Amino acid sequence: MKQKSIASLKEWFASGNLTEENLRILKLDERKGVQQLIASYEKKQRQEAKRATDFYEMCSYERKALANGYKYIAGIDEAGRGPLAGPVVAAAVILPADFILLGLTDSKKLNEKTRDEFYEVIVEEAISYGVAVISNQVIDQINILEATKQAMRTSLDELNPEPDHVLIDSVKLEGLRYSSESIIKGDQKSITIAAASVLAKVSRDRLMKEIHDQYPMYDFKSHQGYGTKHHLEMLAEYGVTEHHRTSFSPVYDTIHRSRRA
Repeated sequence: MKQKSIASLKEWFASGNLTEENLRILKLDERKGVQQLIASYEKKQRQEAKRATDFYEMCSYERKALANGYKYIAGIDEAGRGPLAGPVVAAAVILPADFILLGLTDSKKLNEKTRDEFYEVIVEEAISYGVAVISNQVIDQINILEATKQAMRTSLDELNPEPDHVLIDSVKLEGLRYSSESIIKGDQKSITIAAASVLAKVSRDRLMKEIHDQYPMYDFKSHQGYGTKHHLEMLAEYGVTEHHRTSFSPVYDTIHRSRRA
């Protein structure tokens, strides 16, 4: 093989047209730049192999359900159980059996750019999906766990076709019309739940950005309503908004402090 310039080799590596024989010959090239290209290429190959392995392992619940004769397998997850402000959002999704999206996992482990990209892929390729939003007022009336369950049930009701088996992140839903499994840390173990987690988190984050536009001093777009130091400081300085959960301790305490003042 005629010796190529480092620039040409970079383009060749980037093209993905390298064969094992090409790589074997290039390893004989003692130029430091070539060896660095090879090291970078092999590292990327290992990372891709791990992503493929991780994806396969995260499909184990789905493979089991398919083997048991289920066709439409839904995953459910929520976003926003812990914040002091904003709604809780749940998403349900049915993915095709041949769905592949390497790198998909618990939405909290993905950066915002990747979450947004994955959101678009999931929405485009899903057989069906549903997103449900339960307001902070309802959370205060029925408590966060019941509000989460309500959001999950509502997101399930939006699915068409209806699922015949459901994988749920942590929460147990009683009285469903179909079989279900509650999986602890399901967004890290089931690809369908992971997809639902992305839909739920991206949907909620977008809602929190809208709330941020109303109340920029609270910086809701950065902390999504969680009780960060800045959020608590702004709560003490500016008080409670209509988006805050008054049944949550820091907000409740702020209200009662202001009444005593």
